[in-house]
Order: sequence, then C-alpha cells, then structure tokens
Amino acid sequence: MELETIKDLYIHELKDLYSVERQLIGALPKMAKTAHNEKLAAGFREHLEQTKEHAKRIEHLLSTHKQSTRGKKCKGMEGIIAEGAEMIEEEADPEVKDAGLIAAAQRVEHYEIAGYGCARTYAELIGDAEGEKLLQATLQEEEQTDEKLTQLAKTMINPAAAKKSD
Repeated sequence: MELETIKDLYIHELKDLYSVERQLIGALPKMAKTAHNEKLAAGFREHLEQTKEHAKRIEHLLSTHKQSTRGKKCKGMEGIIAEGAEMIEEEADPEVKDAGLIAAAQRVEHYEIAGYGCARTYAELIGDAEGEKLLQATLQEEEQTDEKLTQLAKTMINPAAAKKSD
C-alpha cells in the first residue's frame, strides 16, 4: 500500500492497530494465568474482553472504508509482547513477577494510547466522524486500563514486591 494521502495513513494505522489487538488477544490469557494477584489476573481477563471489542471496532471501521484487516504484523507490539513473554518465563518471587507483569502491561497500554491517538486524529482530519468517535472511545478505555494498572501497582502489587527487598 502506498501512503500518498492522510486517508492512506489512516487505513495503514487501523491495520497496524488491528495487528496490535490480535497479538494482545493471544498474549493476555498467558498474562492472566501467570499473575499471582487475583485482582491483576482479573484485570487481564477483563482487558482481554475489551481488546476483543477493540478489534471488532477496527474491523468495522476498515469495512466502512472497503478495506480488509490484512496488513503487516505490527513489529513494535511483537517486541513489546516478546518482552512480556520473557517476564512470564522468569524465575521470580510471585509478587515481584506481578510487578514485572504490570510494567510489561503498561508498555503495551502506552503503545496503544499513542496509536489510537494518531488514528483518531487522522479520522478527524478526513472527516470520518464515526471513526473519530469509536477511536476516541477506545483511546479512553486504554487510558482507563493504564490508570487501573497504575493504581493496582501503587496500592498492592509494588508494595508487596517491595517487602521482598533485602
């Protein structure tokens, strides 16, 4: 696909975000299974359901522009997920591992926030009001997930991990 217009870039970004969401749908169950803290595990399971909805939104937006979901695999998310997979495999104290899982999850959220913010702006620029609305909703959900992770880290996970210090 050649990128000659902002609409081309918008479609490119939607396909990239679709790859992001599909990769996350594969990764989140592993994170939920690995999490020691039940609130963290439940948060990962909840975000999995939300992620499935995000993918459906992108499918819808691409179809409104007569585009398929086929595109290149997002290498950025592939790398972030690979780092998260390394944390899953680490031999670690359960509370310390949970702190590492939150760090990995927040890297994911920050990457998504950047992508959805750009896509929403492109939708606005090309006059795709429905896209702008759906992408803004997803952006807000990603920001809320990031905030929930921050609160869980501050109030439970990181303090429990810090007790493991020498």
